[in-house]
Amino acid sequence: MKQLRIRTLAGLFVVAGVLSWSGARLWDSVGTLPRVPLAAPIVLAVIAVVLLSTALSLRSRLRAQRERRPGAKGVEPMMAARAVVFGQASALVVALVAGMYGGVGAFLLEFLDIPPRRDQAIYAGLSVLMGIAVIAAALFLERVCKLPEDDDEEGGGQAAPA
Repeated sequence: MKQLRIRTLAGLFVVAGVLSWSGARLWDSVGTLPRVPLAAPIVLAVIAVVLLSTALSLRSRLRAQRERRPGAKGVEPMMAARAVVFGQASALVVALVAGMYGGVGAFLLEFLDIPPRRDQAIYAGLSVLMGIAVIAAALFLERVCKLPEDDDEEGGGQAAPA
């Protein structure tokens, strides 16, 4: 399984943001702008909490297993793999969603003197912040479930020169 790259997530965020900003400008010139729901930052915060709690739970179970504590509940490899896939998928989707809300929020910055649009800009900004929290939790989960490097591969199987 390949590790997530911040560059990829940032690229998705920027592309979605630019497309969303230009779409918001076009949509506003034709009529009314679609609303940013109040539930958007709340849902993203819930996803971040789920990812973080999963990572913390797996980390404590892996630590107990590694220290060979009596009664330690092990972590099945498939469960860890599913958790990592869930985290990676969440991070990729949230990079797009946060970019979309970031683009709309950037467009709405021009209209902060209008109270309904100011509220929409605040919801969009909170959605971007919660999106960053989801990405951070997903990267932490991926780090927790990462297998330790194999020492044999680093040495290449050759004896060290004397």
